[in-house]
Amino acid sequence: QVQLVESGGGLVQAGGSLRLSCLASGIAFRIAAMAWYRQAPGKQRELVALIGSGGTTKYRDSVKGRFGISRDNPKNTVYLQMNSLKPEDTAVYYCNSKWEVRDIPYDYWGQGTQVTVSS
Repeated sequence: QVQLVESGGGLVQAGGSLRLSCLASGIAFRIAAMAWYRQAPGKQRELVALIGSGGTTKYRDSVKGRFGISRDNPKNTVYLQMNSLKPEDTAVYYCNSKWEVRDIPYDYWGQGTQVTVSS
């Protein structure tokens, strides 16, 4: 059974930091591309950061220099370090995992964790 369990969200003042964690089970973690998405009220879900199986990272422009994504393969965990948080970072943050086996795609989501940044 696949599970992606996020933790680390909460309420923080602008300029503060949070670290999100996503613990994965039941997936081929080592070959999976792991990502963090977010969705603010009334807005579409958007990609925040992605880390490939080889460690290559990608960020949306608005978080570059402030957020850092990393993964710990032995622990099946991906992290999102968020620094210099802004009110516009307020959203539900979702962990996502994608991989392919024999051309069959797999795509799983966590339940989300709320991040609220007060001004």
